Amino acid sequence: MKYSKLGRSNVKVSRLCLGTGNFGYGHDFPGNWGCTGEQEAFKIMDAAIEAGINFFDCANVYGNHGAGKSGSSEQIIGKWFNLGGGRREKVFMATKIGRAMCNNDYDDLGNGSDGYSLWKLRRHIEGCFERLGTDHIEMISLHHPDRGVQWDEVWEAFEGFIKSGRLDYAGASKFAGWELMKAQEAARRRNFMGFICEQHRYDMTRRAAELEAFPCCIDQGIAVTLFSPLQRGVLAVDLLEPNQRQVEAHSAALVEKYRPQLLEYAKLCHDLGEKPVNVTLAWEMRHPAVTALIIGPAALSDLQEMLHSTEIELSGDVLNEIDRIFPRPEALFYDENPPCMRPPSWN
Repeated sequence: MKYSKLGRSNVKVSRLCLGTGNFGYGHDFPGNWGCTGEQEAFKIMDAAIEAGINFFDCANVYGNHGAGKSGSSEQIIGKWFNLGGGRREKVFMATKIGRAMCNNDYDDLGNGSDGYSLWKLRRHIEGCFERLGTDHIEMISLHHPDRGVQWDEVWEAFEGFIKSGRLDYAGASKFAGWELMKAQEAARRRNFMGFICEQHRYDMTRRAAELEAFPCCIDQGIAVTLFSPLQRGVLAVDLLEPNQRQVEAHSAALVEKYRPQLLEYAKLCHDLGEKPVNVTLAWEMRHPAVTALIIGPAALSDLQEMLHSTEIELSGDVLNEIDRIFPRPEALFYDENPPCMRPPSWN
């Protein structure tokens, strides 16, 4: 496994981060999206640790897979931690808060919408500690921006947990570059570290982050982790392989949308002797802004397949061919502007 520093911090995390959004108590049929049961989840987490993955990602709302109750993903991780054997000590645990909880036992008292307040953030953070069965969490992120809250109110909540030693870092998810800068400036006024990580959506079909969010993160020393790096399985599809596993209905529609490009991409991967899933992950990891990819294996075999991606090096010719198949956004930004106007560290 390869490792990279988490933004401007000095902590190193694995380039593959284990996403646990599939874990839940709604179903127990490994291999189907969104329904990995407890025992299979335990096997996946054990295998991840054995492979050198020290970075896990979750959210307080994950796990609502037919059971009508959020939080079961964190509960499964908490049970796994409780098995002992140094499991908790080997994991840099990251989770997210802020979205409305689907849980009859959890009442936000009129504050159940996807927004933030000091009162709500403290309640949600305490809930993460309880479900994970731990008195310390490495990173907690805001699950999305809330443009109606004042940053002093947000940072007041995080500062309390960080200064108490119960939390190490604060993170963000789905923030634009200007939103990250606004948050960071508010943190600086408080002599607070602010965000160390931004969880973002980026893949070959969605490259807008190259224009604004990624340059901002590089400039500010904010790590980037990618969620759904395979576009829910779309960029793992091999159209030259008739016996591949079926994707869910939404992903199947996207496969049809991108069919001409996916067919060219499959041919390129076959020429390289690699599977599309691993070429996709390798392509995403090579961007200088990207620290880790959040992979979401539904079964142990999925994890084992994706580990190979960290060993793949893509040549300049291959990268150019991928750019042709899946064009960069606003290519003139890179091709005709002087180097001083390009994102830092862009290769």
